[in-house]
Amino acid sequence: MEKKKYSSYAEIERDLEILKLEKEINYQKLVLSFQKTKDSITPQNLVNGFVSSYTDYVKKSYPEILQSIIPFIINWFINKKRGS
Repeated sequence: MEKKKYSSYAEIERDLEILKLEKEINYQKLVLSFQKTKDSITPQNLVNGFVSSYTDYVKKSYPEILQSIIPFIINWFINKKRGS
């Protein structure tokens, strides 16, 4: 990074004020992010997240589950009719 050359104290003061404001903005973003994280980590949100991810998984795998279960059900009915 190249050093900046200043021609007056006013320029230095302006840049220092900008840096101070940027620092405050970044600090407030960090505080807000921490607060959102803290609010999202509640037992209810954790359970809801687990349940929603589980139901999404089941919905996506529903056809594969049916394909694996249907042959067993058919065999069970066939064996039941035979009396075995």
